[in-house]
Amino acid sequence: MPILRMKDIRSMSKAEREKKLAELRVELMKLRSTLKARGKVENPSAVRELRRTIARILTVQREEEIR
Repeated sequence: MPILRMKDIRSMSKAEREKKLAELRVELMKLRSTLKARGKVENPSAVRELRRTIARILTVQREEEIR
């Protein structure tokens, strides 16, 4: 899971952002279910980073809606 910066997100097309958002949400659900099942995650901070990346994408989408 590479970290997406705002400039990278803004350079994506709307369809690419939608696809990436769906992928990140699925990945977040998988990580959360692993944690709930008392499983070990190789990168515990991945949940936090995924949530932040999802928020960044949603922010850019909202900015475009407003314009």
